[in-house]
Amino acid sequence: MFTGIVEATAQVSANGKGKLTLERPTMFDDVKIGSSVCVSGACLSIVELEKESMAFDVVSETLARTTLGSLKEGDCVNLERALAADGRFDGHIVQGHVESVALVDALTPLPPLPSSFAPSELRMDRRGEGGERGALLMVEIPSELLPFVVAKGSIALDGVSLTVAALEGNRCTVALIPHTLASTTLGALGEGSRVNVETDILARYARRSLPQP
Repeated sequence: MFTGIVEATAQVSANGKGKLTLERPTMFDDVKIGSSVCVSGACLSIVELEKESMAFDVVSETLARTTLGSLKEGDCVNLERALAADGRFDGHIVQGHVESVALVDALTPLPPLPSSFAPSELRMDRRGEGGERGALLMVEIPSELLPFVVAKGSIALDGVSLTVAALEGNRCTVALIPHTLASTTLGALGEGSRVNVETDILARYARRSLPQP
């Protein structure tokens, strides 16, 4: 299980024939063969491990439902190690079971707060360097997932735990703080980008428990 709190990003070293090789972040010093890692939202198991790299087998189901198959050398991915039993639960329950891919409509920077509203040191731009407050990310959710997406509910995009700020039709908007933009791959998204989607597992179970028509 994961929480959607990205620990690091890493570049793709190689990808093809069902194997994905990534740079190994320095902080991932406790992983081993068989360890589960959430790679841009998809739970994968380490099958090869070197000091500076780690490799994963990617099955056809994962390739069909995620963006992993389209990754190229040099692309960046979000990484999170599996949550330890005694770890702090900071995000929401993320299984690493990507359900589908969503298209990005827009990544729009938020305007700065007026000086009379907040101290200047709180007014940060997309990268947290002063000016803007973050950004709004709008994505088109596949219709089959809409029953599990609600305003103020949880959703994971490319493995990042986010809160649904607004939902209009099939367009879902989430707010990204400067830290998220700087620490994950979401800050590099643009119109037409593709992101992996995992809806809230609690919403899915609740929906399943309702009488079916």
